[in-house]
Amino acid sequence: MIRKFLFLFFFFLGISIISIVFLPSLVMPTKIVLFGGKMMGKWAALCLQIFLQTKIIIKGRENIINNEKFFIACSHQSMFETFYLQTIFNSPIFILKYELIQMPIFGWYLKKIGSISINRNKITKDNLGLIDKIKNSVRNSERPLIIFPQGTRVLPNERIPFKKGVGRIYDELKINCQPVAINSGNVWPKDGELTSKKTIILSILPAVKPGMSSAEFTNYIESKIYNELDLMN
Repeated sequence: MIRKFLFLFFFFLGISIISIVFLPSLVMPTKIVLFGGKMMGKWAALCLQIFLQTKIIIKGRENIINNEKFFIACSHQSMFETFYLQTIFNSPIFILKYELIQMPIFGWYLKKIGSISINRNKITKDNLGLIDKIKNSVRNSERPLIIFPQGTRVLPNERIPFKKGVGRIYDELKINCQPVAINSGNVWPKDGELTSKKTIILSILPAVKPGMSSAEFTNYIESKIYNELDLMN
């Protein structure tokens, strides 16, 4: 219990301090804000390792796509990957819930780094122009796009169908996809208590090239990511 309390206390304390220190960066070049995001990712990992004695294993670094446009499709079980993936890849551009953009301070940072929001409960002008915004972001940035195809955090053993939107993005962008499987919910689940002395495995799977239909692609990466997660258990 003490370990879990210390983890949460120091994690949120560190994130708060980084957020305050980097406030001036909101009117500076975006690369400074992105550096702050990487610091948050490293801080999240450090807190897990120190207070929960978590081992973090990264598999498949050799599969990381270099020197060409790509987007990341990642399983989503925890807050951990939203921070830590910034340290593995080149500060990804997030597609995220509209509510996150509206948060004080944290939402300001998300806007500054070019995050793309979607209001899943309404048909809005912004939602209708979502694909155009995504295309524009990919065209004008060297940073990869990242999407969580499950649409929300899920429990480690949940196997919900991937949202159709990931297939549409693949079909529209016609660039490589980098699938990623991560079992972070075994340590830091969306519901329930934190667990100590466990391992988080982040597996970077081989690239999926363009050319499939939207439905074929969605089924393919859903199968690949869930099979990889099953192997981690």
